[in-house]
Amino acid sequence: MDTLTLSRLQFAVTAAFHFIFVPLTLGLSILIAYMESRYVRTNDNMYLKMAKFWGKLFLINFALGIVTGITMEFQFGMNWAEYSKYVGDIFGAPLAIEATVAFFLESTFIGLWIFGWNKVSKKVHALSIWLVAIATNLSALWILLANGWMQNPVGYVLRNNRAEMVDFSAMLTNIYGWLKFGHTLLSGYVLAAFFVMGVSAYHLLKKNRADFFKRSFRIAAVFGLAASIMVIVIGTFHAERVALTQPTKFAAMESVWDTQKGAAYNLLVIPDTENEKNEVEALGIPKFLSLLAYHDGNAEVKGLKEFSKEERPPVVPVFFSFRIMAALGFLFVLLSLIATVMSGKDNLEGSRWFLKLMLFAIPLPYLATQLGWLVAELGRQPWIVYGLLKTSDAVSKAISVPQVVASLLGFTLLYGILAAVDIYLLTTYAKKGPDDDLSAILKASRNQEV
Repeated sequence: MDTLTLSRLQFAVTAAFHFIFVPLTLGLSILIAYMESRYVRTNDNMYLKMAKFWGKLFLINFALGIVTGITMEFQFGMNWAEYSKYVGDIFGAPLAIEATVAFFLESTFIGLWIFGWNKVSKKVHALSIWLVAIATNLSALWILLANGWMQNPVGYVLRNNRAEMVDFSAMLTNIYGWLKFGHTLLSGYVLAAFFVMGVSAYHLLKKNRADFFKRSFRIAAVFGLAASIMVIVIGTFHAERVALTQPTKFAAMESVWDTQKGAAYNLLVIPDTENEKNEVEALGIPKFLSLLAYHDGNAEVKGLKEFSKEERPPVVPVFFSFRIMAALGFLFVLLSLIATVMSGKDNLEGSRWFLKLMLFAIPLPYLATQLGWLVAELGRQPWIVYGLLKTSDAVSKAISVPQVVASLLGFTLLYGILAAVDIYLLTTYAKKGPDDDLSAILKASRNQEV
């Protein structure tokens, strides 16, 4: 392998590992903030126990997410120096804002939340976790606006053989970035909801603290239903934007080879060895793809043959990753709907089959989010900045194959250990259940109410 392939593989490995932790942090912070707010409003100690229990799992995931995220930014200077030289002034701005504003806000108030249980009033303490949740989501916003610019570059000029920003507001209002933010954020909410429902299902199967985990399950089910529906809505708008701004990615997602009006939506693909390599014949719904992408059943959809082979992304992994991700999205709506209805009727404990299903469904949102990023990033190839800079021109010239191999092996080993630690800690504390002794916290809360 050359340095380009190895550098791409290394970034893929580190990004995939990091994104194991990010979605749960995004969604779980909102759920915990809601639970603690319910405690403040009702003085029901059950909600306090919920905030403490799920907060412990949140902190484990949060800490490991930070560790895995720091190394990613260093790779832009080490493995992708030519990229940093070419677009660093643009790409660096939102990342700098994320680090100096969102991350510091997040870090400050997570400290207050951890150590402030018997130091501040319960209202101030609840406010601190809301600020953590807001900052966490803001952090995602700036990172995804940066990624959105790579997908759809706006507000720049080419000067001195590099891209320079001339309109920062264009990046801030880039529709592609906002749709990506919404889709990613809501996917994290779905993942967190299924995590809470899955852990709750485990304890309900064990007949352990039924009231506590039925309440947790109910909150997560409603949250997950709303988020999973919105994921599909935002995803539809996102796909429309891809069709307008990234025609090669859209053609690969839908396996469209020939430019056509009234393009069908492909349901099933069958390899055709007599035609061009990787080309497929499709079974689909007539004109539905044109209708979805352009709201016109007779609209023209560009096929991959309109572009040179060097500008086409790999079709098979992009097509199937998109299909599996979309199918899982509809499954999440169905499962969340059933969970909401069953928890509302209070017959979860008598439906062991469904509890087992929700327990084993925990990994599915993780799979869906990883597939989503594969579609987004692999579908953009061969461009690192779509239509502006190719990935092959962005790799560092000063690094050697042995150096990248060594760092790749080191990152893989380190991240593998961290992933094992995360799974072990989450599993251990999730199985343990909530603490019963909250007397010190309750006493401090009563003495410090405002």
